[in-house]
Amino acid sequence: MTSQAPAYKKAKRHGLNKLSLLRNVLVGMKRLYYTRLWGMDIHPTAQFSLSAKFDRTFPKGVHVGEHSYVAFDSRILTHDRTRGLYLHTRIGKNCFIGGQSLILPGVEIGDNCVIGAGSVVTKSIPPRSVAAGNPARILQSDIEVGSYGRFATADATESALAEKGEA
Repeated sequence: MTSQAPAYKKAKRHGLNKLSLLRNVLVGMKRLYYTRLWGMDIHPTAQFSLSAKFDRTFPKGVHVGEHSYVAFDSRILTHDRTRGLYLHTRIGKNCFIGGQSLILPGVEIGDNCVIGAGSVVTKSIPPRSVAAGNPARILQSDIEVGSYGRFATADATESALAEKGEA
């Protein structure tokens, strides 16, 4: 006897989500620009907003793992001119970096992490954690997330909203 995953209803595509194919092409082109021209280490399955900024002063220090997402207006820094630092900044696998977050040079964000919107990450974050704030601090540990930092319960929540017609 095989167990099947429940059939979840998906939310309808609204607004700019209808242009996701075009967006994916543009992100792919920007990823090639960052990796081939600047030498950044951005995994082919990683996604990012077109407004996300990756430090080009020390581009070889940018590392983004597979199935991670960097949201709008986020900044990933690899240098600090005032202290003369040029450090590697790493984002692990299956991470979500919230909008307008700032990841400082030398920070390592472990696999399966979620960073809240507007966070300033000054220290490394251990795997399977939720962190937020300025400076960011760990709010929750031992979390379960899937690709792109999506919580395990997200499909059920989205399905319930779609059933009610609210998504």
